[in-house]
Amino acid sequence: MSRKVVRTSKFRHVFGQAVKADQCYDDIRISQQTWDSNFCSVNPSFVAMIVEASGGGAFIVLPLSKTGRIDMSTPTVCGHTGPVLDIEWCPHNDHVIASGSEDCSVMIWQIPEGGLTSPLKEPVVKLDGHSKRVGILSWHPTARNVLMSAGCDNVLILWNVARGEAMVRIDSVHTDLIYSACWNRNGSQILTSCKDKKLRVLNPRQGAVIAEKDKPHEGSRPIRAVFMSDGKVLTTGFSRMSERQVALWDPKNLDEPLTLQELDTSSGALLPFYDPDTSIVYLCGKGDSSIRYFEVTDEAPYVHYLSMYSSKESQKGMGYMPKRGLEVNKCEIARFYKLHERKCEPVVMTVPRKSDLFQEDLYPNTIGPEPSVEADDWFDGKDGEPVFISLKDGFVAAKPKEFKVIKSLMSRPPASSMTTPAHEPMAMHAPLCTSTSKAISGNKMMATKLTEMMMNRPATSSMMPHPRWIFGWMSSF
Repeated sequence: MSRKVVRTSKFRHVFGQAVKADQCYDDIRISQQTWDSNFCSVNPSFVAMIVEASGGGAFIVLPLSKTGRIDMSTPTVCGHTGPVLDIEWCPHNDHVIASGSEDCSVMIWQIPEGGLTSPLKEPVVKLDGHSKRVGILSWHPTARNVLMSAGCDNVLILWNVARGEAMVRIDSVHTDLIYSACWNRNGSQILTSCKDKKLRVLNPRQGAVIAEKDKPHEGSRPIRAVFMSDGKVLTTGFSRMSERQVALWDPKNLDEPLTLQELDTSSGALLPFYDPDTSIVYLCGKGDSSIRYFEVTDEAPYVHYLSMYSSKESQKGMGYMPKRGLEVNKCEIARFYKLHERKCEPVVMTVPRKSDLFQEDLYPNTIGPEPSVEADDWFDGKDGEPVFISLKDGFVAAKPKEFKVIKSLMSRPPASSMTTPAHEPMAMHAPLCTSTSKAISGNKMMATKLTEMMMNRPATSSMMPHPRWIFGWMSSF
């Protein structure tokens, strides 16, 4: 009789545990929207959750320490005119958060130290460029103030948030609704999954398709995809018989998956959360009451099932804490913020160890909050590798920096797979316009009209027209 060999792994006994009731966030009206986003975003300072709101969209931001029952009068971030669909904390500033909404806009918010004391209605920056609701947001991992947004208009836009400008508009690649979009480890590539049943790896600055896979999963339900630290791609989707699947792919050869595993027959889309430090993937299904976790290795079958955390109540959304926000002295390797109907419950993933000393094998140097490249440099073609920090002495947050917006008169035009390249003359561009010929003719007409009106204008002590006169004239176009 042959004995089954158990694979050796230091994460084989990882277990999940919900915190005590007094450490949860209670009496919060979590949003009832059916959109498949996390509805929650956390960092070492704050937890943000999308909530129900009348007359528009709102989300609540709480300091991590403010647990217990949340009063109904707690101020919210409520500047959107439509329901909020996605929120995302900036990885380089724990006091800056982005939100996307059904009102077709993206807004950037600065949260004061200690949290909100009054409703926040005015964003630092409002980014308009989508024609339909915005459901996906993702900050660049290494470049400061670079944000990616994807909307139901099948358009993906890269923003220079500090300038409030759309720098790249990818509008000719996706033919249907974008299900997911994420960056690789240094932000040099973008991975998207789409309702047209295609998985794409893109060059973010050019909008060009580097690799493409048709039908990574046979089913018609939503597909999610994330990059692994070594460049491989992990996807979750459905089989033709509506069974949920997880697969691992090599972008250099997308003909066949490295592994494809069937999980169960539940209907909720699986949201993958990947930890590059431990190579563990956590799969959380909306409507599920469990979190599965797998270890990804270089050995077949590549994706190894570890265990599953189960609870009684199903989850409406999930937030994932960055590694620098964990308690390393308790061997905590992950922390989730599980959304219920009326509360948020932290769930801690722990590796059982007897020693209280720092466990170097569990906590290699991890990505810190400092960016390695500025937005303008990144859009000019410079990539930056992540800046790592050690967690041996714990992470101490620096004093929050004020988010500054730089408004330039000569705004840089967006590059796109359909627009003229960004290195051509400035006069050849009209922001967010995909027809170069229209932009040129529009500029000529404006210049001609301005010349005519100035020549016909009565002479005064100053030949320069008054600013109000110019703005009034421009509004007629």
